[in-house]
Amino acid sequence: MSRTQVLDRAVGQAMSALSAAAKRGLGDPALAELVVIRASQLNHCAFCLDMHLTIARDHGVSEKQLDLLAAWEEAGDVFDERERAALALTEAITVLTEGFVPDEVYDRAAEHFDEGRLAHLVGLVVAINNWNRVMVSRRIPPGGYTP
Repeated sequence: MSRTQVLDRAVGQAMSALSAAAKRGLGDPALAELVVIRASQLNHCAFCLDMHLTIARDHGVSEKQLDLLAAWEEAGDVFDERERAALALTEAITVLTEGFVPDEVYDRAAEHFDEGRLAHLVGLVVAINNWNRVMVSRRIPPGGYTP
């Protein structure tokens, strides 16, 4: 398999279906893009960053939020509490430095998302981490995404 064929077709379709279902279930396209961009920043995935920054702009995410996303914790009121809870959970799932997601991070997210939306948020973070790992391991450069 060449680098241009990133994944087996069936695997790629399954991953795409997971991503789409998680985004739909979260019910907030702008927040979904902030989440996938933050995970992609942490995973250094240039392809996914390029793609999702474009999509985020299409969903009305502000340039200020995009500019400050890497420093969301220090960005004052640029991100609301719901967004902050989602971003904290995204980082905890993506990095797993403690070997698990800290209870306080999960509980904070659970205060802002009902059980179904929280499950979709976790699914979205898992999905983008999968995509990041595929694209980074295959060294897929940015620029290949077209809406």
